[in-house]
Amino acid sequence: MALLLQILVTFSILSLVAVGGANAVLPEMHRQLVELRGWMDDATFSQLYALAQAAPGPNILVASVMGWRVAAWGGMAMATLGMLLPSAILAWCMAGLLHRLRGAAWLKPAQAGLVPIAVGLLLAAGLVMAEASSQFGLLPLVIVAASTLFVWRTSWSPLWVLAGGGVLGLLLLG
Repeated sequence: MALLLQILVTFSILSLVAVGGANAVLPEMHRQLVELRGWMDDATFSQLYALAQAAPGPNILVASVMGWRVAAWGGMAMATLGMLLPSAILAWCMAGLLHRLRGAAWLKPAQAGLVPIAVGLLLAAGLVMAEASSQFGLLPLVIVAASTLFVWRTSWSPLWVLAGGGVLGLLLLG
């Protein structure tokens, strides 16, 4: 029971700083689950992340899969609730506040200020996942940079980046 409560609290805190989605908190999730709590090692974390990304559905699945690994079905339920409930309550409260404050001169710049935070969190997530994998080095960083530029500067679907990554993986590792 104590473990399930720890999982709920850990993922609840993560959900409140998930500006940019669940992937934005991967570095802190890694720190909490691998480094601080020792619930899994780097390789397991990377494998579970890859499994969650390969499955159809939202990015939040990563929390569910991590919780399941730590404490089976109860862990999955607590991690999922922890990631969804606090952020949903916060979003609901903020929507009401934003509705009341619409038209305030400072609101647009404040919202725009969240964009670099989300980008920074996602970049940190990419670096943590690269370090946790056994293939960390210059080539993966170049691939990540090229993929980022491709998605940012073209109107093509990000699915082309995934397809290209699969082909590169087959060529370089297969």
